[in-house]
Order: sequence, then structure tokens, then C-alpha cells
Amino acid sequence: MTEFKNTEREVHLFRLRLSAAGVFVLICFSLLVARFVWLQVVRHNHYQAQAEDNRISVVPVVPNRGLILDRNGVVLARNFSAYTLEITPSKLVEPLDTVITNLSALVDIQPKDRRRFRRLQEEAKNFESVPIRTRLTDEEVARFTAQRYRFPGVEIQARLFRQYPLGETASHVIGYIGRINRRDAERIADSEDAANYMGTDYIGKEGVEKKYENVLHGITGYEEVEVSAGGRAVRTLSRTPATPGSNLVLSIDIELQKIVEEAFGDRRGALVAIEPSTGDVLAYVSKPTYDPNLFVDGIDQLSWDELNTSIDRPLLNRPLIGTYPPGSTYKPFMALAALETGKRTPANAISDPGYFWFGNHKFRDDKVDGHGTVDMYKSIVQSCNTYYYNLANDLGVDTIHDFMKPFGFGRLTGIDLDNERAGTLPSTAWKRAAYKRPEQQKWYAGETISIGIGQGYNAFTPLQLAHATATLANDGVVMKPHLVKSIENSVTKEKVPVVNGESARIKLKQENIDFVKKALVGVTREGTSARVFAGAQYVSAGKTGTAQAIGIKKNEKYDAKKMAEHHRDHSWYMTFAPADNPRIALAVIVENAGFGAQAAAPIARIVLDYHLLGKRPEDKTAPVLNDAAAPAAPAPQPARQQARPDQSVQRNAPAAVIPVSATAKEHVH
Repeated sequence: MTEFKNTEREVHLFRLRLSAAGVFVLICFSLLVARFVWLQVVRHNHYQAQAEDNRISVVPVVPNRGLILDRNGVVLARNFSAYTLEITPSKLVEPLDTVITNLSALVDIQPKDRRRFRRLQEEAKNFESVPIRTRLTDEEVARFTAQRYRFPGVEIQARLFRQYPLGETASHVIGYIGRINRRDAERIADSEDAANYMGTDYIGKEGVEKKYENVLHGITGYEEVEVSAGGRAVRTLSRTPATPGSNLVLSIDIELQKIVEEAFGDRRGALVAIEPSTGDVLAYVSKPTYDPNLFVDGIDQLSWDELNTSIDRPLLNRPLIGTYPPGSTYKPFMALAALETGKRTPANAISDPGYFWFGNHKFRDDKVDGHGTVDMYKSIVQSCNTYYYNLANDLGVDTIHDFMKPFGFGRLTGIDLDNERAGTLPSTAWKRAAYKRPEQQKWYAGETISIGIGQGYNAFTPLQLAHATATLANDGVVMKPHLVKSIENSVTKEKVPVVNGESARIKLKQENIDFVKKALVGVTREGTSARVFAGAQYVSAGKTGTAQAIGIKKNEKYDAKKMAEHHRDHSWYMTFAPADNPRIALAVIVENAGFGAQAAAPIARIVLDYHLLGKRPEDKTAPVLNDAAAPAAPAPQPARQQARPDQSVQRNAPAAVIPVSATAKEHVH
């Protein structure tokens, strides 16, 4: 039986299938068109930007760091360009030690370079490049470039480096820069200036390098660079140049600074010299010093250990942080306090038997038989302790505190360095705050006695004493001490001064200031520093001082020869000159050097000779003016007495027992 096909049905099915396929194709094509429209029209800008980002790399342009110059234009910190060999650990295909070993065949890599690299690697992130060698020679650059394909993750970079051409000179002023560590990076990330540090590897760590970091750094620029698929730069599309940092013009006279540092030799100590009328710091010396160049690339462990463990503490900024009792350099200010409060007149005199009894304790003078009849002038010129024992007892510690505070004792001077220490200007309120136990918080009258001769709880920085001396020389006009004289725009060379005027005025009677100055001139002409300043071609005012480094036992005499060198007395001198129109005021301390006229005063003489006369220590040709010559007075050799009583001191009133502080120390000029 023959079966006939239903042609009409098959045609219908064919058409149905064809229609379905057409609809399917149309839907797919519509989706493709829709996707094309989405990508090419709706999201065009987005994907175009992504494509540009893949093609264009934005590279930060690190600005040149500003220079640091002294007041006469001598460069103290500058920049130079050099090549560094850097490793990015995350990009290495071989073990790090293997890579470094292979690199050492091309580039000289010392053990100290490896140690520094390890330390820097600990502070850096894994994707950051870390230098293994800096300041490559041209030959080393050429050798590595020829073999670069063997070392993925290792690159040569051109970097700007900081250099301190004078080495150790003025290092505590200038400070240094160092690589940005994690702590620095976190602080920068939280600041408003984070974008400005893109690409920056170094930051100020100490000194004015740190204090004026935002001034010295400059403004980061940017380059748009077209890159290949392999990440290599093809061409620069646009450039926003970096703005170099501003230059710092210091108030320091670097020649004077050198002379002072040489005058100290191997001795420890500090000197701060200030121009009274402006507050310009002319010299700022902390000895021993260190070479800031060691820190730029990351100091090696051996050098760090030598600096950090040295008994001489070269990293200690002594003028800023070191605190010492001022000794007899405090007496002129005590005399001025007596005049201003009306407790004494210049004519008031005492009879000095060589000691001062308070309760049942004898506070001794340096001169065993005493100075005889002593008025205020003689008390300063001959540095009579007994006079100031009496005076301190009459004034009281709080009156002394209130008078000394405006001169800057026990207060931050505000100098443009970080980490300044305030020291201690004692008072009853200070002691209540400083101690926890009630019996320690009470101020005993016996503790006031040693305050009058600059001992006891008194502890001031050399910077504070220099600042107070400058204020006295300036008749009570307070000028903020500063190390940066002006900020210079590195492009326009326009200079902006840092300090424009006086900070305050201390209300003092001119006749009282004039009297104290006259007595200080007497110190250099007939007193304790007369021999040092004999033949000077100028009239200076000054005061010697000696301060105990440690206490000695009751009834034991001071004998420097029997003491360890670091336990001997400190040598102080404060001065300003010319006395009638001061152009310089300074304070100098030589640690553990004894009597003030033996060590500190000769350094002060060198400073004044150079600043006022241009005379260097080796210059023996400068003429001597007869009318300025002072009689040669023999330097006194004091017999030291016990300064820290261990027993209680009884008041004149019965049954009142007052212990004298263990910090109360007797003083020799």
C-alpha cells in the first residue's frame, strides 16, 4: 500500500522551524547589538579611560629638596644625583639570597650592604623596591645593564641623594634625612600631605631637616608616560614639573661654629651663642658630634652601635636636651631678683665667715676663711656663696621661681627644633606635682639654701642659660631664639624672615640692670675670669660657674684626681659683649672639666675674639689695647666641701625638724 506524504504539513513544520530559528538568530543578534551599544555607547567613557590607563602610566616626579645654608651663604646640605641598584622582592623568580649572590658578581656588594638591605627590607612592604647598593659607578651600571635580562625584579634607579659637605660640623643643628619607614609612612598616610609624598623615599629625621620638612620637601610633580604591553616606557605624553623645596638660610655662622667645635677638642659639652637684639643663634654646639652622612642611605649596624653605646653620647643634643645645675652663673639673676623685689640694695653687705648656718647644718663657702665684708658687687665679682645662701633664704623658693620664669628658666624657649626639654625651675607647686608621697611633696626651707647658688633642684639646658643671658644683655627684651633666619624661595630667591619682632618684655628697672651688668664686667676685669680676658680689645661681661655632676659624702672634700672623669664637676661660663652694646651673648658648659675659668671661659674668649675682632685662635698678631687690659688675677683653687647633707636640719624654732633635700648641692665658682 502506497503512503502519500503530507506536503502541506511538512512545509508548515519547515516554516515553523525556520521562523523559530530566525527569531533565535534575531534575539542573539539583538543581544549582540545591545551589548555592543552598551560597551561602545553607554560605557564608552569608562572603558576608554581603562584603556588609557593600560596605555598610560602616571609617574610622580619627586622635587629637589631645598638647600640648607649658613647666614653667609655657605652650603650645609645639598643634593646630588646617583644610580642605585634596587630589588623588589615580590617580583623575584629566584630566592633572594641567590639573586644577591649573582648580583655581587657584577656589582660590588659588601656585607654591610647586605645588612642594611635586610634592615630596610623589614621596614618596607614586599612590593616596594629596596636598595641593595647606592651610588653605583658608571662601570657598574654598564655591567648590570648588559645582564639585566637575568634579573627580573632588579632595577637601576636614578635617585637624588642628600649630602652634608661639612660632615660632623653643626650636625645637631642640621640633622639628617633617612628612608621613610613604616611609622613615617603611617603618619604621612594620615596627613593632608599624603599625595605630595608619592614617590618620595626620604624624609627629615632630626634637626632642621625634620623641623622644616614641609618647607624643604617641595611639591611633587607628575608625568603621563605611554607604556608598552611589557610595561616599558615608550614616550612622555605630558609633564607637570615638580616645584623644588625652599632653601633654609640659618642664623648660624658656620666659621664660628667650626672654631668652637675645634676649641672643645675631645671634651664633652655645649655652647649656644645668640645675637641679643634679634634672637639669631650664631653658634649651636653639642660635643661630641656625629657625621649625618652615615644616616642618609641607612646607617650600618657597626656605626650605629658605636654611636649609640658610646659613653660620650654623641647623638645627645646637649644644648636642647641636656639639663645641668647652672652653678654660680645663676647668681647675677639672683642679685637682680633681690634688687627688683627690694630684698637688697647694692650697698647692703654681710660679713662672710666662710659658711652659713641653717638650723644645725653648716653650708660652706668655697673660701674657707670667707670673703670678709661682702656687698652685692663683690658677691658677683668674687662669687661669694654665703651671700647667696642668705639671699635665697630671705627670698624663698616661690619668689625665686616667679622672678626667674620670664627669663626662660624651666620653660621651653620655642627654638625651631623638636624635643626641647624644659628642665626644672623648682617651686613648692612643682614639688607637689613632681612627687607622689606626701612627705616628698613638702618643700623644706633647707632646700631653698642651695637654690641660691644654682644647685639643688635647679636643672636647666645650656640653651636656656644662653637665652636668659641674651635677655639680660638686651635689658629684659625677650627675643625668641631661632636657628633659621629666613626661608628662601628656590626659584624667585625671595627671602621671608622667620622671626620679625620681640616676644615679650620683662619689667625691670634700668638702674638695676645696669648695676648687675657693671658687676659682670667686674668679673672679667678683677674677678674670677680676669686672667682669661686679660688684654681683650673689648669690654665683656661674664660669670664663671661650677656645677656638681654627682654628690659627695658628708664631710668629704672634693678631689677631682680621686674621682672618675665622668663624675667630676662641670665648667660653666656665661657672657655677653661688648658690655655697653651687646652683639653676642652665650653660655658654654664643658662637662666634668672643673672650675669655670679653667675650661669654659677660655672657649668663650675664643668666640668673642672671633665674632667681635675676626681673630682666630691661631692668630697671635692682633694688637692689645692697654685700656682694655685687665689685671692678671690668679685663678682660685677652691677647697671643695660637702654639699649634700645626709642629716636633718633643725630650724631655729624648737621642735621643728626640716630635712634638707639630697639634691641640695654646694657650689664652687
